[in-house]
Amino acid sequence: MGIFSRLGTLIKSNINDLITKAEDPEKMLTQVLLEMQQQLVEAKKAVAVAIADEKKLQKQYQAETDKAKEWERKAMVAVRAGDDNLARQALSRKNEHETIATQFQQQWIAQKQAVEKLKDALRLLNNKIEEAKRKKNILIARKKRAEAQQQIASTMQGLGDTSAFDTFDRMAERIQLMEAEAEAGAELAGELSGDTLEGKFLALEQGGGGDEDALSELKAKMGMLEAPKGDSAKQLGAGAPGAPKVKDDFSAAADIGGGLSAEDLKELEDLDLSDMEPKDTKKS
Repeated sequence: MGIFSRLGTLIKSNINDLITKAEDPEKMLTQVLLEMQQQLVEAKKAVAVAIADEKKLQKQYQAETDKAKEWERKAMVAVRAGDDNLARQALSRKNEHETIATQFQQQWIAQKQAVEKLKDALRLLNNKIEEAKRKKNILIARKKRAEAQQQIASTMQGLGDTSAFDTFDRMAERIQLMEAEAEAGAELAGELSGDTLEGKFLALEQGGGGDEDALSELKAKMGMLEAPKGDSAKQLGAGAPGAPKVKDDFSAAADIGGGLSAEDLKELEDLDLSDMEPKDTKKS
């Protein structure tokens, strides 16, 4: 095979492939139906011409038959008139018209048969076109359903593709790594500059005091620490009304025994000192 033949085959194959890809079923079916409609119109015209020819041959056959009958009548008239020679000429003309009528009859019969065949073909073509119209609607509906299924499949495939989510996860890991590297760099810079100890004390001053205060309050609540003097005085002053002396004694005891714990003061508060008061006080 020569280079030009191979090149021609390659060009033809590429063109055929492009045509195949460019073919739209809906457009192709519409075009085919248009062509079939045109064929139907042309077939109707051909059948109409054939029918007209049949009618023409029938009329010619009938005309020649009528002429033959007319010359036969004239021959009878000549016989009645006693003119046999004229009668023979009339019969000769009659035979000529009968011969022509026979030829027209044969052509008319053949044309009539052809017309019947054309009519059958026309009816068949018309039925095929109607069937093609119905099939076209069905095929177009199937095409649209197939396109919808392809769209759904493509969408599902896109949803199943996790490459985008993998990219997000990969970028998040890179950002975390960058943050860790930045923190490590800052810590290393602090250590190299000698600011580590100062940073620890700064953190202690900012966040450590709150925890210690909360711990001290909890220990004081549990009685594990000495309560402040002000709180002890308040607790002693919270005694029942009508016992001022006891309150004074407690205050004095608190002043003398500044080292008493909160529990000791509580015990002193709960003591019943009414028996220890002087009798004169009871009488009054």
